[in-house]
Amino acid sequence: MTASEKGMGSQKGRRPQDSMAEMTIVMMPTDANLQGNVFGGTILNHVDLIAGLVAKRHAPYANVVTASIDRMIFVKPVYIGNALILTARINYVGRSSMEVEVTVEAEDLEKGTRVTTGTAFVTMVALDKNGKPVQVPALIVEGEEDRKRFEEGKSRMQARLEAAGRRT
Repeated sequence: MTASEKGMGSQKGRRPQDSMAEMTIVMMPTDANLQGNVFGGTILNHVDLIAGLVAKRHAPYANVVTASIDRMIFVKPVYIGNALILTARINYVGRSSMEVEVTVEAEDLEKGTRVTTGTAFVTMVALDKNGKPVQVPALIVEGEEDRKRFEEGKSRMQARLEAAGRRT
């Protein structure tokens, strides 16, 4: 039985689409510098929020915390007045950790155009009421795309653990 097929005791696994989330926020002057570029920290705050929402949907009984955010490269700017659109889904689940992929887009509301501004992989960890890691439901992968994302997420998680000096 693979990690994606195991459940947590009597708790069944969940599919990636069961916890997906999309969030849209209009960027205001307080979100940006004097030239109108939205602060990277503002975007990262929203990335962290939506990743936490997805992880909480996957493991509703647990306190979920951010363990890491993989390198975020801002490939396009976001401006005051743009809609910041974040889409998030779980790619991989370990024992207590979850990898949430967050795609960030900016929509020019006047022109009606969207551009991808970045992608981040956020590692969330589920904790019990005593702050100890707790097992999360398995990820039910259906179809080739889900399997591919699961295997890629597993590889990234192993690389993160190695980089942190922990065994895989």
